[in-house]
Amino acid sequence: MPKLALKTETKQAKKTETALRASSERAQREHRASISADFKAAFAVLEAKLNQTQTTVAEHGEQIDCLETNANLQDQRLRILEEKCAVLADSNAKLAAKAADLEGRSRRNNIRIIGLPESIEGPRPTTFFSELLVELLGNETLQSPPELDRAHRAPAARPQPGARPRPVILRLHRYQVKDLIVREARKRRGDLSYRGTPVQIYEDFTQEITLGSGAKKRFPSPLEAVAFAAGYEREPAN
Repeated sequence: MPKLALKTETKQAKKTETALRASSERAQREHRASISADFKAAFAVLEAKLNQTQTTVAEHGEQIDCLETNANLQDQRLRILEEKCAVLADSNAKLAAKAADLEGRSRRNNIRIIGLPESIEGPRPTTFFSELLVELLGNETLQSPPELDRAHRAPAARPQPGARPRPVILRLHRYQVKDLIVREARKRRGDLSYRGTPVQIYEDFTQEITLGSGAKKRFPSPLEAVAFAAGYEREPAN
């Protein structure tokens, strides 16, 4: 009887072991299937994201190619514009030099008088300043009032009382007379006066010459440059 019970227990234990093994194997298979499904789902998501990333990268590559093409085109246009700008700058410099030369020639017969009080010329400035030149330089230099083509104040706003008067610009009809006046005024620099007011007479230089640029003409002395530049303050080129 005990042997029979032992055999029965042994069989039961084997059945239990077999059942447990089968259950364990089934659980392992289910677990592997679950893990496999999770991996497949994760890989599917990663693949979708990777495809999206690849699409985005491809689009960015196309955009970069387009930007590089446009940059090259802009670079070519910029080089062309720089070349044209250089040509225009050269042409402008030549035109400016011509304009300065023409302006200098147009002022060849001009003189500029600094220091004369405002409004002394009255309604007939040409006659007044022509006679004033004789008064300033004397009959030994000018036997008669020189012929003037034009006489006027520098084109600037009328100064306030007590402020520096505007320069007077005179255009002599004859260059020889203008040259004589300038040379004589240079000899008497510091000695010329009108009713006690110091007066200076200079050539009517252009601003380019006054500032020491450009034209191949006689440059003013430092004193001339300072006084003449003062006459240009707040006034356009004549």
